[in-house]
Amino acid sequence: MAREFGMRSSAADVVAGLDLSGKVALVTGASSGLGVETARALAGAGAEVVVPGRSPDKLQSVVADIKSSTGNEKVETGQLDLGDLESVRSYADAFVASGRPLHMLINNAGIMATPPRKTAQGFESQFGTNHLGHFVLAGHLLPALEKGAADGGARVVALSSTGHRLSDVNLEDPNFETTDYDKWIAYGRAKTANALFAVELDNRLKGKGIRAFSVHPGGIMTGLQRDMDPEEFKALGWVNEKGEVHPGFKTVEQGAATATWCATAPELDGQGGFYCEDCHRSDIVDLETMAKTRGGVLAHAQDPKTAAALWTKSEEMVGERFA
Repeated sequence: MAREFGMRSSAADVVAGLDLSGKVALVTGASSGLGVETARALAGAGAEVVVPGRSPDKLQSVVADIKSSTGNEKVETGQLDLGDLESVRSYADAFVASGRPLHMLINNAGIMATPPRKTAQGFESQFGTNHLGHFVLAGHLLPALEKGAADGGARVVALSSTGHRLSDVNLEDPNFETTDYDKWIAYGRAKTANALFAVELDNRLKGKGIRAFSVHPGGIMTGLQRDMDPEEFKALGWVNEKGEVHPGFKTVEQGAATATWCATAPELDGQGGFYCEDCHRSDIVDLETMAKTRGGVLAHAQDPKTAAALWTKSEEMVGERFA
């Protein structure tokens, strides 16, 4: 019987009946929100799950909660700050040195609509954290992903967003050095970069059995909105005057479903390089259609030439070459 999921499916629904014993998954941004529920679903299906973050001591309560709710003791944390590439390299290199394979890398962590900030290496914070941090993480984890690929396949899932509609990437001025900073344009660039990263990673590594997907999780109220004023929520239509969340928004468990599906679904074996939402592959649409349907992906976020150029630019920015 074919498995069918949609907007209201949860991460637990997606892994129901799957046995992920012997598989290793790494989920960034699992201190709260979508990352926690993604990690919980994977652990519940038997996977060994790693949830590194900036404050591993604080993550111990998340680890304990996942262990308690799933009965899976193979859940751990570690020190990883995506806004500091030295931290990223140190963590990823230590993981590789452990000799473990990596079957699932879910690049879930992210920041949104932040005031002007810089990462430790001086990059615009949203592009630097959401894209470059994960770019270097995946690059340094390649040996572990190759081991995972040799052991039944490996998948990389990049969380993008419908926010990609706000802007294509700007490879001439990624750090807003010659243009005025706009927090929403910066977010749009970063989310487009996340989608393009999956396009190019899949193109480069599918021959080694490593496939990649990008994901729009849906509208969910999480800690991602921490830098926003509550009045903005009303102006954007996310909540009404009473503070009630828009009925089109998902629960956190539902928001984690598509990333979990991309990481685990048997029906995706042998596929990759595309953008997904509501547990299905998205159609490429124009902006007018997206505005009406609130679905689909714009062509600029799936363009293979831009994806290749972004990869090259990213390598130049971080001073390393991958794949």
